[in-house]
Amino acid sequence: MLDMERYMTFMWDSRNLDVFSLLILPKPCLPRFLLTPKIKNDSAATFSNPFISSCCLLTPCNLPNTGRARGIGRTEEMESSSSSWKALLLMVFFLLPLLAEGMTRHYKFDVVEKSFTRLCSTKSIVTVNGQFPGPTLYAREDDTVVVKVVNRVKVNVTIHWHGVRQLRTGWADGPAYITQCPIQPGQSYVYNFTLAGQRGTLLWHAHISWQRATVHGAIVILPKRGVAYPFFPTPHKEVVLVLAEWWRSDVEAVIDEAMNSGRAPNVSDAHTINGHAGPVSGCASSAQDGFTVRVDKGKTYLLRIINAALNEDLFFKVAGHQLTVVEVDATYTKPFTTDTLLITPGQTTNVLLTADQGAGRYLVAASPFADSPLVAVDNRTATATVQYASSAHYFNTSGVFTDDFPGQPPIAFNYTGSGPSNMQTMNGTRLYRLPFNASVQLVLQDTGVIGPESHPIHLHGYNFFVVGRGVGNYDPKTSPSKFNLVDPVERNTIGVPTGGWTAIRFRADNPGVWFLHCHFEVHTSWGLKMAFVVDDGKGANESLLPPPSDLPAC
Repeated sequence: MLDMERYMTFMWDSRNLDVFSLLILPKPCLPRFLLTPKIKNDSAATFSNPFISSCCLLTPCNLPNTGRARGIGRTEEMESSSSSWKALLLMVFFLLPLLAEGMTRHYKFDVVEKSFTRLCSTKSIVTVNGQFPGPTLYAREDDTVVVKVVNRVKVNVTIHWHGVRQLRTGWADGPAYITQCPIQPGQSYVYNFTLAGQRGTLLWHAHISWQRATVHGAIVILPKRGVAYPFFPTPHKEVVLVLAEWWRSDVEAVIDEAMNSGRAPNVSDAHTINGHAGPVSGCASSAQDGFTVRVDKGKTYLLRIINAALNEDLFFKVAGHQLTVVEVDATYTKPFTTDTLLITPGQTTNVLLTADQGAGRYLVAASPFADSPLVAVDNRTATATVQYASSAHYFNTSGVFTDDFPGQPPIAFNYTGSGPSNMQTMNGTRLYRLPFNASVQLVLQDTGVIGPESHPIHLHGYNFFVVGRGVGNYDPKTSPSKFNLVDPVERNTIGVPTGGWTAIRFRADNPGVWFLHCHFEVHTSWGLKMAFVVDDGKGANESLLPPPSDLPAC
């Protein structure tokens, strides 16, 4: 039994310092409830994406009757038919396990520069396959995904598969200098991972410096073939909506200037929905800009919404329509209806939208959430349109890191107060070690240093349960009494409330090194980050796989 009273509080190196406390719990403390919804029928879900191919099973009518064509006698014909059936059964015997275990999906990502015009100005940006946002990766639950990434630009590159559990495949996780060295110019790397037990919407993005401003895209994990969505009604079509930010200047120059000056970086010049800002003042040609979702009256659509912005939480709303939330971070949730969503960077939310209004055009808006007068935000709203059809148209290398990440904050203070004048922050490569299969509680505490602010915190390699949250300082004696241990939401990214705290729990059952960081890129740049090293368990099935032969060298 692990010590229930042993609290370990993390303090991260950041001028906007946040404090993390961690409690190791015994296994029974994790929430107990059914993770996979019951499926009422086995009818296949319908998908509008042409990438998903149907599966055909051979039937007797597919087999030519060669016996009769050649005038073979009845006995020989029966023997020929018997042989054909044996061949068919043998083929089905070998095919069915493949269908049950999932397919292998192959993709190729060419990282290239391409010029885009936005806000009446043109600039060259780093992209995948020349697209902004990048291509959507489609697969099904339990499929294996193989992505060859070829770096054809002059800077280093990595790709992170945000929210993918990466069970024993930490080499494919992607954060630069955490699980791999970057893919250098002219080099390539093959990411190979299995979407084990996951279905829903996730995202992929670059994970080095601020490159993910333009290098990002959606991951759509469909249910296993023949398994229906657990919500109703079944959507007529599905639409991916990627929310992001756009700078007129080079984003790497923005963060370089900020790091050299010690000041906050310039905010973005616009927000975008699927790469388009919509009409903006000062740019006449932008009146024709904007993404359009075309709908038929009376039908229901599944919107897969992703916040790929670097530094801002975003509200999302469709004028005149209700949104029914059915999934967050590739985890089904109890459906609820709202007219406005708040999505932090790195989070995904799937909603059902029913086209139940009169014919016409309805505004779609993505606007920033501002919670501190001391933190500048880009207050411009990105717009799109919902248009009804009737209205028109493993290495054991020493000296790289230590596992002595502090279990207690060097300085204890009133975290939601103003804080001490000198935080005595420090740099280092210090990790926190977790035994395999440990049950972990992590308390994420916002602070008042510089000013209280929300933080989207993302844990690589894991989903976690959000068991509690509150305003002010977390109290280990009283706060747990308010925890939801019955049906907490399961996520991979959580917004820590302004001037408050959030408690999460997860099982450390995925060996490897796993990055934990704020998904505001500027905060990661300032040091709001750490990593867990999770030990191997017993045997091969509980151990990290060996690194691929083409893992990039530093």
